[in-house]
Amino acid sequence: MAVIPAMFLALSAPVAQAQEPAGKGIYTCVDSKGRRITSDRPIVECLDREQQQLGNSGVVRRVLPPSYTAEERSRLEAQRKAEDEQRARVAEERRRDRALLIRYPNPASHDKERAEALAQIDEVIGAVNKRELSLREQRKGIDAELEFYQRDPNKAPPWLRRKLEDNEQQILVQKRFLDEQAQEKRRINARFDEELAKLRQLWTGGSTANLSAAPARP
Repeated sequence: MAVIPAMFLALSAPVAQAQEPAGKGIYTCVDSKGRRITSDRPIVECLDREQQQLGNSGVVRRVLPPSYTAEERSRLEAQRKAEDEQRARVAEERRRDRALLIRYPNPASHDKERAEALAQIDEVIGAVNKRELSLREQRKGIDAELEFYQRDPNKAPPWLRRKLEDNEQQILVQKRFLDEQAQEKRRINARFDEELAKLRQLWTGGSTANLSAAPARP
């Protein structure tokens, strides 16, 4: 009598397998790192090795041969990564374009912000020029005091020599600062020029609503 249940189980496995839908099941494999992976679809990590497709009852329905070699799979992964990076760059560029167009909806708004940024630099430059004029007036007073020691400058008192050195250093500092502000003005103008070139395309090519409504394509 014990033989009958064993025969029944042996016959029931193929019947259960035949009753399962052809497209359903569980895929399992051991990847290149020795990990056992299961999924409800073919496993990307095991495209270079065999995969087993199990039925719902756990019976092996079929064995999938390797789809790609390790080298082919590496190339596919590199290509997929490059495509993902390209999509990310495009999405980020669109995001920046939307932000730029919202900030500057027309040429007047862009011109106004450029003028304000340059005006701040000009204000600083004006203050530095006033400081430099003050230092040069101070230098005239120092030179007047040094006239008493023209025949032998070494006899000038230490405090007067220190005053002269400090004045010269301060003038040099102001000149360097003016050079830095001139470079900053050039940098600001270059940034606004670059933005303006992009904005001209956006202003003629679409509105803020169009950019915000357009989905980022993969």
